[in-house]
Amino acid sequence: MPMSDRPDSPTAREVLWRFGPMVYAPTVLFAIGEGSVIPLIPIIAGGLGADVALSALIASLLVIGQLIGNIPAGWAVARFGERPTMIAAGSLALVTAVTAALIPALFAFAAAVFLIGFCAAAFGLARHSFMTTRVPLVFRARALSLLGGTFRFGMFTGPFIAAALIGLFSEERSTIWFFAVCLVALIVLVSFGPDPERQFAAEAPRPRDVEDSGEPVSGSIPVVERRGVFRTMWRHRRVLSRVGLAAACLSAVRSARQVVLPLWGVSIGLDAQSIALVVGISGAIDFALFYASGQVMDRFGRLWAALPAMILMGGGFLALSVTHAGSAAAMWFAMFAAVLGVGNGLSSGILMTIGADLAPADDPAPFLGSWRTLTDAGGATTPLLVSLLTAAFSLPVAAAAVGLVGVLGAGAFLRWLPKFVPHSRA
Repeated sequence: MPMSDRPDSPTAREVLWRFGPMVYAPTVLFAIGEGSVIPLIPIIAGGLGADVALSALIASLLVIGQLIGNIPAGWAVARFGERPTMIAAGSLALVTAVTAALIPALFAFAAAVFLIGFCAAAFGLARHSFMTTRVPLVFRARALSLLGGTFRFGMFTGPFIAAALIGLFSEERSTIWFFAVCLVALIVLVSFGPDPERQFAAEAPRPRDVEDSGEPVSGSIPVVERRGVFRTMWRHRRVLSRVGLAAACLSAVRSARQVVLPLWGVSIGLDAQSIALVVGISGAIDFALFYASGQVMDRFGRLWAALPAMILMGGGFLALSVTHAGSAAAMWFAMFAAVLGVGNGLSSGILMTIGADLAPADDPAPFLGSWRTLTDAGGATTPLLVSLLTAAFSLPVAAAAVGLVGVLGAGAFLRWLPKFVPHSRA
């Protein structure tokens, strides 16, 4: 009998509450600490002697480290388990942060930024794999949307904490020390907090080929054979080349929102305060809708969240691209920024949920490593695409290109998601 059909199956509130100390609280700690450092990476690099171009490159090392780290993280989770991987990633990030705070050298700081991105990939994939194998299907989307929401909360509040720390200590490196404190709390919480694996051992799905010994499940779910990351990529190449590319389109459009909106405000002559207000309102709308996405996916199916999100964001960019020269450009900018916020909010947790749906139940980590590499690649290449198209043509052309990517991604989801994720709802 499926877990969601058992009369003694835990409720959604019980699952979300019990996973708090192990998954959600560590996510908030990591995101708040990382979010306090990210805005200051170019400033710290500039203070160490980097020019503008080199500072931008060092800032991009965070995304590059996360992109490169996904596949090794998939191997580590499959080999050692989710909790040891989270502890190891947090510990390495802690050593990296302390080193960056103590050694005022540009090379050391650049290496630290890369390694923090690498550790973020390992920590994120371990959480994703953990939730994939432990959360009942009937509220998987809500659980993963909440995971995405906790990350967004941390990234939203991190910059405000950074501003307060700089005002208090007059030193940008104080944010690195704050990140280190967050990492210490994270490591302690993951190491000694309540273990939901044991609490849900009776309900956890077991592979058909594994004999049930009656012992509690601890660490990774045991399997007869582990295929490895690259064998898993080849085995699932069909779904990765279809649904995975649609997911990469979604990630690309999300990433473009963070780049295009500030540039658009500057290009139509708005001051910094007005741009910050518009972008902040868009972000607030995005954050307010994160749990609604999970509700929609669990109640009606994954496509009912993925398709509206892609249409809203793709259509929003296409519509925005034709308003640049109008007399009401500022009004249209604010309106479509809000539309993009709604679309992005409705997409909260979608990529993690679909990845969990598609991952093999017996050994999800290698597949999730490949899945997250695809989605991160979509997000990482978009700023470069926007920059190239803006330089070669114009910012409206770049916005239109992003909108086209969104429309193509919506079509790909409509074509392939019902085929590879056949259940319309849990």
